[in-house]
Amino acid sequence: MVKKIHGLVLACSLAMLGGNAVAKVSGEEAARLGKDLTPYGAEQAGNKEGTIPAWEGGITQDKIPASYDRRGMHHPDPYAADKMLYKITAANMAQYESRLPEGIKALLKTYPDTYYVPVYPSRRSASAPQWVYDNIKKNATTAELVAGGTGFRNAYGGVPFPIPHNAQGQVEPLMILWNHLTRWRGIYVVRSSSEASVQRNGTYNLVTSQQEVDFLYYHKDGSFDALNNMLLYYLSFVKSPARLAGSAVLVHDTLDQTKEPRSAWGYNAGQRRVRRAPNLSYDMPVATADGLMTADDIDLFNGAPDRHDWTFIGKKELLIPYNNYKLNSPNYKYDDLLQKGHLNPEATRFELHRVWVIEGKVKQGQRHIYARRTFYLDEDSWNIAVADQYDARGELWRVSVSHLMNYYEVPVPWTALDVYYDLNAQRYYAAFLDNEETTSLEFQDEPPPDGYFSPQSLRRRGKR
Repeated sequence: MVKKIHGLVLACSLAMLGGNAVAKVSGEEAARLGKDLTPYGAEQAGNKEGTIPAWEGGITQDKIPASYDRRGMHHPDPYAADKMLYKITAANMAQYESRLPEGIKALLKTYPDTYYVPVYPSRRSASAPQWVYDNIKKNATTAELVAGGTGFRNAYGGVPFPIPHNAQGQVEPLMILWNHLTRWRGIYVVRSSSEASVQRNGTYNLVTSQQEVDFLYYHKDGSFDALNNMLLYYLSFVKSPARLAGSAVLVHDTLDQTKEPRSAWGYNAGQRRVRRAPNLSYDMPVATADGLMTADDIDLFNGAPDRHDWTFIGKKELLIPYNNYKLNSPNYKYDDLLQKGHLNPEATRFELHRVWVIEGKVKQGQRHIYARRTFYLDEDSWNIAVADQYDARGELWRVSVSHLMNYYEVPVPWTALDVYYDLNAQRYYAAFLDNEETTSLEFQDEPPPDGYFSPQSLRRRGKR
């Protein structure tokens, strides 16, 4: 049941901070937002070569395809007319090595005959509501990291650190990571989707569920103080297969999990009982994903960052999955997408974008099955697009890929499909498959009433 926590979510320079706060930026710096920086903190201008365009607002209401006429429907591709620029294969990857995350290179090497990277024109489609932009600008001058970076304070309703610098102008990697953890993903979302662990021979079994997430941090009538260290609520009910149908999991996710761990409850349909679940965090394996991911792999990273020392590697121009509307299309069946070894590359799209690159190494005296992990975050949305996970020998072991797209009816840039690859086992786990569902992810502007995400409510709903 741990795998149903999708949508949760959850530096060397910070390692010595202890309980001290890392300061907000000046009003002069914050004034750059909406000028030379986008409201999200990305560079507004394109690159010198013109291969990354300037950001011009992303997908706004006037750019939504006319065929999209109701919330919850699958999303017509606004860039369907784009032609592939080139294809990167194992044979020609040396020509493009400087543009590829290490994990994508590893997939090309592991599956040289079948995996490839289709590269399309770069479209800076990321966008968000104006009120989120307004909150981000306020956060820039008030937000502070606290408790050695395991939490923050004085931010709400938008990423806390759009300009992730300390008072000395140095980039703080934990500010970047907190931007991912708190990025805009809507207020209340409901999704029916399937998940599959694909075996080495290409066989798989589907588990279909309905997930609901209440992003407390984005309630319009809320505040940082009113959160009381709570970040979001998550609820999931299994719909199929029959042997699991009716089972459910409820999660109350906290902001600073070193101060207060997340709480979780499971409902067993056969026993009709709600039980407190163990602490689903850090490197606890997700058993129902065949052990192909850890609890903090969900959403490519969630939870407490305190077991690793974090370093800012740099800002780079890399090819990352972007505008993956094909992966949301009902024209593809799961059998079309879930191929032996890896996702069908024909249904994917990569583009050149600027990314923040940060790295975490396990702290001395701590333990985690990932001795090192590298995250590549899209500058326009703060989504981790690719994550590389290394074992204790320093070998690249697992690669997580978030195939991003803009749910333009909201608008919100988020994942169309998350895929977790184990390079050694040559198996993978795919989450958020909804091509064969009647609806896609449904965003709602108002959260459910108080008590909706309580253990008592879980019991009542499970009895239906």
